[in-house]
Amino acid sequence: MKVKNMTSPKGNKVANQFIISDDLGNTFFQSYKSIIVKKCADGKIFLDETFWNWSATTAKYRREFLGEGIADTNASIKNGTYILTDLNSTKAVA
Repeated sequence: MKVKNMTSPKGNKVANQFIISDDLGNTFFQSYKSIIVKKCADGKIFLDETFWNWSATTAKYRREFLGEGIADTNASIKNGTYILTDLNSTKAVA
């Protein structure tokens, strides 16, 4: 498993915003202590149902991680491309 800080447009490490890669090819975006997005190796994308749009900071770095704006994210949730689930429970299934 590899963890790295996200970086600002100036190339500085951003505190509390992380990209995590596991040994199975999955990539995660974590804001503070919460997993916000899981990009699976097979292309599926899961968003945490509680925290995916929690704050302006989380939203900013989620948009950067996904490479899209909020309108595209909302459309992907609505059409089922993105799946809302609990990514932070010990019982998380995604």
